[in-house]
Amino acid sequence: MPDKMYNVPVLIAQTGKLHGQSWNLGKDEIIIGREPDCDVVVPDRQVSRHHARVWRTADGYFIEDLDSKNGTHLNGALIQSPMLLQDGDVIQVALALYITFIGTESTVPLSVANAVQNGSGRLHMVPQAHRVLIGGDDVEPPLSPPQYRLLELLYRNPERVVSRDEIAELVWPGTMGVGVSNQAIDALVRRVRNRLAEVDPDHAYVVTVRGHGFRIDNP
Repeated sequence: MPDKMYNVPVLIAQTGKLHGQSWNLGKDEIIIGREPDCDVVVPDRQVSRHHARVWRTADGYFIEDLDSKNGTHLNGALIQSPMLLQDGDVIQVALALYITFIGTESTVPLSVANAVQNGSGRLHMVPQAHRVLIGGDDVEPPLSPPQYRLLELLYRNPERVVSRDEIAELVWPGTMGVGVSNQAIDALVRRVRNRLAEVDPDHAYVVTVRGHGFRIDNP
């Protein structure tokens, strides 16, 4: 089955009862909240009646928290002012729902089954939907953007060891690797291993090759 190409950005639910649902951002404004009049209705008491909004400007799509009780996070950081959305960003609505923002012209597999069939190992990635699956089960909540970029770099290079310099340049874009310490890379690798172990505690997918870097072991 072919992938689906979006002509306008969409929001895709990654967790909970709404998992897999999507909302087209063709409107000028989308309200996320618990009330039935919201565009994205999240039936959870942690979510405020009108929790957050996404709106379109000439510069792109922004998100802001609507003075919600339990807050809105973008890529793990609490939103305190309007934030510009980038392709692959993860929005957390209280503790109730994780939503991925998929930008214009992004390609997203239509089903989890399609994603599972595209790989040869237990671990599979759906890059534009910001999803990681192990044996068909999602890693939830989604990985943070740095965690995802690290794992995707290894996933796309299954036959070789990826150096620390490559990781620094890709995971921390704009730094050219300058100022990124080995300790920061090791801490990130450890967090990725811990997240994957939540789904599959019996296998280490990220392997350290001393003196060279890291590789993926995806049986």
